[in-house]
Amino acid sequence: MADFHEFYPLRRHNTFGFDVRARYAAHIRSEADLLAALNDPRAAGLPLVVLGGGSNVVLTGDLDALVLLMEIPGFRVETEAGAWLVTAGAGENWHGLVCRTIEEGLPGLENLALIPGTVGAAPIQNIGAYGVELRERFASLRALDRQTMRFVDLDLEQCGFGYRDSLFKQAGRDRYIITAVTLRLPRDWQPVLAYGELARELEGNAAPDAAAIRDAVIAIRSRKLPDPAQIGNAGSFFKNPLVSAEQRNALLASHPDLVSYAQPDGSFKLAAGWLIDRCGFKGLNDGPVGVYGKQALVLVHHGGGTGTALLALAGRIADTVQARFGVRIEPEPVVL
Repeated sequence: MADFHEFYPLRRHNTFGFDVRARYAAHIRSEADLLAALNDPRAAGLPLVVLGGGSNVVLTGDLDALVLLMEIPGFRVETEAGAWLVTAGAGENWHGLVCRTIEEGLPGLENLALIPGTVGAAPIQNIGAYGVELRERFASLRALDRQTMRFVDLDLEQCGFGYRDSLFKQAGRDRYIITAVTLRLPRDWQPVLAYGELARELEGNAAPDAAAIRDAVIAIRSRKLPDPAQIGNAGSFFKNPLVSAEQRNALLASHPDLVSYAQPDGSFKLAAGWLIDRCGFKGLNDGPVGVYGKQALVLVHHGGGTGTALLALAGRIADTVQARFGVRIEPEPVVL
């Protein structure tokens, strides 16, 4: 039987630290707990919200909903030709999984170190950092299909991964509840060091192993991103926008220091943090919310504020960037 709570405080379950409550919340530590919670008559007719680490959500008020607090554990390693298959429960801490695989001699996730949140949330966002995206290490996942109330396995193609996007943010939104994720880590491991900042961090190490790359990523992220335990935040708040080569070249002509990254399809990804910084928002405080002084891509909550106030600030930033550069930046977190 799922552990049920009424008017449950969610402050500890969202990394912005917004003080809101759920009409009902249930701790989900197994697939049996999940089914029990969904069938509990107390939550009949209520909307459903799934929270892992709460590191990619903005809660704008109390939720008249059943909130599932995803805490399913688990870690299993299998082998196939040329790879290890690592399966982790949806409630496992993502960074903890990265460290455990490296410690057990299973490299491949090191570039994704210190990304906040749980394993179950990783495919929804198709998390990525320092030249690697989850889809490059993804094998399959297990989820409850709410339409049929059966557990299903979805492979790479079925998950429809895109840049910070997936089936679970599009056609499959609200349909699937992820309970476990399986990653494919190649035995013929090669370090991914194309990202300039990471390469500079590792200068002097001609042949870094996975642990060294993980430590370098941790060092970079720790310098740029605040600890949610100290300052409420959800990491990078805006996606890096994609533009055509023509639009990028036009911007480059008037802004020679524009930061951009070529994409395989000929488009360019612009650094949203650079755009925001050039608009003068870095370090801005707007009452209890603001923009982090070390990284313009990060919005912060100093305490006592609301998700509504944070979204108002985000809207101001996006409008200003569009007015100056003709580029629309979109938020990464889900708004509830």
